[in-house]
Amino acid sequence: EMSSASGILEDEPGTLLFSELDDENFTNKTPNLSKAPHEACLRKMFPYAKKRAFATFVDSKKVSASGSDSRSAQSDKHWQCCDQTFKDPASIHKHVARAHDSEIQEHTKAILTLLGSRGNVKECNTSAQPAAEEAVEVMDMQLWLPDISYLSEAELDGGPGEVLLYYCYCEVEEPHQICAWQKALCQKLHLKGKIRVATEGINGTLGGSKVATGLYIKAMLSHPVFKIMCLDDFKTSEGGAHCFLDLKVGVFKEIVPMGVDPDILSYRLAGTHLEPKEFHKEVEAFLSKYESCNDTILLDCRNFYESKIGQFTKCLAPDIRKFSYFPDYVDKNLELFRGKKVLMYCTGGIRCERGSAYLRSKDVCKEIYQLKGGIHKYLEHFPEGFYHGKLFVFDERYAIATGSDIISECRYCGTPWDQYQLCSTHFCCQLVLSCPACRQQGRTACCSVCQGKDWRQGEPEERALSDHRLKEECECTDRRPRVPCDAL
Repeated sequence: EMSSASGILEDEPGTLLFSELDDENFTNKTPNLSKAPHEACLRKMFPYAKKRAFATFVDSKKVSASGSDSRSAQSDKHWQCCDQTFKDPASIHKHVARAHDSEIQEHTKAILTLLGSRGNVKECNTSAQPAAEEAVEVMDMQLWLPDISYLSEAELDGGPGEVLLYYCYCEVEEPHQICAWQKALCQKLHLKGKIRVATEGINGTLGGSKVATGLYIKAMLSHPVFKIMCLDDFKTSEGGAHCFLDLKVGVFKEIVPMGVDPDILSYRLAGTHLEPKEFHKEVEAFLSKYESCNDTILLDCRNFYESKIGQFTKCLAPDIRKFSYFPDYVDKNLELFRGKKVLMYCTGGIRCERGSAYLRSKDVCKEIYQLKGGIHKYLEHFPEGFYHGKLFVFDERYAIATGSDIISECRYCGTPWDQYQLCSTHFCCQLVLSCPACRQQGRTACCSVCQGKDWRQGEPEERALSDHRLKEECECTDRRPRVPCDAL
């Protein structure tokens, strides 16, 4: 409840007297300003602070219909409070004003206390609202940070670890505020990883102890912006903070970089979601008639280096380096999809949201379905199913496995091998499959061009040249078409 906000900041000497902060007293009485000259400015901020306190309380009661996905939830909003359900803003506002005035007052007091304690309103020569807005943003962020005072550093960092993978498409009105909250939350819980925030939602992968990730999930599920999320939206795998070099949190135009403005092409146009069991049945039916089937495509939406080490049986895996190439791939291969039923999948589901929306916008497919939760969720239900090989992940592990099968090979000798390492040449970001025997022989580059550079790096003039070569240059990128033309 928002009433807990009053416990965040206790009364401090020199701050506004809380007994003078109710509406009636504030209207009809004059507080003793001789003890704190800046209280006159706080008085001007009171209406704004109370308005924000009221809005925050109402937001905390917002829920979506049980079982709704992120798309339908936006149009199916309602509020629950005091065992009652409210279908429109006017009714919840009236209820909160009548039944929860004391909680609103406490939250308002806490905001004003924060303003007084920060000492940034000692003079009030201009409008008080900018300072109040800044204080409210800090206050809102603190409201959604978990209490870890009962945990020692060892308890927070120790024990088994895990890596979280999640996304949520929802309306984010203040992405920079959410970004700041996410950064503060992760730093407080000692989590590392990558988070993208946009007005269309959030996308993240984080590593830390299970204690820390559990607190993170709880904080996410309690925040009003992400109330449409549920526990099942968070995919987990063995790992920890060591799987990431650092923490990166930022605001972007898209939460997954496809290169198409989400204001023009919304995730709400995505294909039909299939649970892992439903998707498994569809793939089973597809494979049972594969030799004679020409009306269905099992489409891998990932990059070539991901599908190279793991994929569904008989899938179409585009030879593209980046997801931002996917729209061009669809445009170049429209006839391939015309009249077809398409079963799409990716790592965790997020690329299918935008990818299926783009494919649907072309109006050439008969039906478009996508695997809800991606390969990650599928493997939880069917570790010995139709997916073979490893699952590529975007962290220092590069891949996770549920089985022992290997579908890829060493690029040098052809030995079965699926453990990626970065090309040993400076500034080359290509991943290399090189078995231990070949690595011992110095075969650690992605191609002969890079291997030649690697051999010359001991020479002073080549080393100086490499220091200025910030762009990767190798035959891997030169010989691969940016957008391939495929055929079934």
